[in-house]
Amino acid sequence: MSSNLAQFAAQAVIGLAAGTGVAAGAASSAAPDPGHDTAADLPQTPRGTPHDFDFEHGRWHTSLRRLLQPLSGQQQWAEYSGTSTVHALLGGRANLVELEVAGPQGRIDGVSLRLFDTRRQRWTLNYSNAATGTLEWPMSGGFAAGPHGVFYSADTFKGKAILVRFVIDALDADHARFEQAFSSDGGSSWEVNWIAQDTRMP
Repeated sequence: MSSNLAQFAAQAVIGLAAGTGVAAGAASSAAPDPGHDTAADLPQTPRGTPHDFDFEHGRWHTSLRRLLQPLSGQQQWAEYSGTSTVHALLGGRANLVELEVAGPQGRIDGVSLRLFDTRRQRWTLNYSNAATGTLEWPMSGGFAAGPHGVFYSADTFKGKAILVRFVIDALDADHARFEQAFSSDGGSSWEVNWIAQDTRMP
């Protein structure tokens, strides 16, 4: 997945009953203001490089677990299986992820457009899902030319301000792991609500 896929959870409860859902990075339903700049308000992230996501181009089998009720104290998880496809764009300086997974709780269909911000030297992860058809707040971060990527965004969940953290680990050439977490206390503590494991397909 994308990640992110991934780039790419809590709002997935909305729309899954109708056969659609969301992926990582989704908390609020409001579309972002194109001029919004939250970079100064977020935790520090590794710098990005234009080819951070080269390892992920291609087609993957995705196994995904999603926490059904984030920030509630409950630990009921739903499981999904399907595919993630990562299309390279602009010579690798952008990519588009298509996520298609399904399970007993329904389907999650989403896309994530990742763009390398040459001014900030960070990637932005821009996610949309079939349930809303709008872009979520972009996440920002990078890999520092290594296998571990960290991304943050500021968002709201059930009317409360939260931080969202998305972590991508390139485990080897054929395996990757994605994890999303929410913090309702400014980053002092985090609750993981989205875990995906990708295995490259032939």
